[in-house]
Amino acid sequence: MKKITLAAIAILGLVFSANAQIQKGNVLIGSDLANLQLGLSKPTSFTGTIMPKAAWFIKDNVALGGYGSFSVATLKGNGSDITYGIGALGRVYSGAGTEIVRHGRFFGEANIGIEGQNYSATGGSTNGLGFGVGPGFAYFITPSIGLETLLKYNGIVGFGSSPYANNVNLQFGFQVYLPGRATARKVIRDVK
Repeated sequence: MKKITLAAIAILGLVFSANAQIQKGNVLIGSDLANLQLGLSKPTSFTGTIMPKAAWFIKDNVALGGYGSFSVATLKGNGSDITYGIGALGRVYSGAGTEIVRHGRFFGEANIGIEGQNYSATGGSTNGLGFGVGPGFAYFITPSIGLETLLKYNGIVGFGSSPYANNVNLQFGFQVYLPGRATARKVIRDVK
């Protein structure tokens, strides 16, 4: 009997969370990857960017949180170019009525924070206020795990050898949507 009860709780939890991953009180944790490249010809090179992020859904379909960003590009014998950032982010997901794919949602993401680009080969740099904005798409492979793609315009306004730097990049990410306390309590109440 205990096994049946536990199985029922697990199934109800999955069914409930399939509709609730972007509801108020839930948490998003994950990371995006961009520009991952390993050069095998001489001279060898490596380029990679990782952008961890965490956000809390302040209301249904709206999340606020923070992000970090670190990028390195190395070319043997030329040093490393470093890009960094830390700041706040916001996301707005499309409503349930605008789903194009059954398990997918479009979203918009914007960020603002302290960012910089420092190039060792050319000696150039831009450090200051960083910002970004762009559309994305999350496909939920399970009720609480989403694979994402995000096309984003990024800019840095500040000081250094160049007062402004910008780019457009395509990012791929993996996000986990965790239920908040209120959601977990509701699942338990629904089971009882």
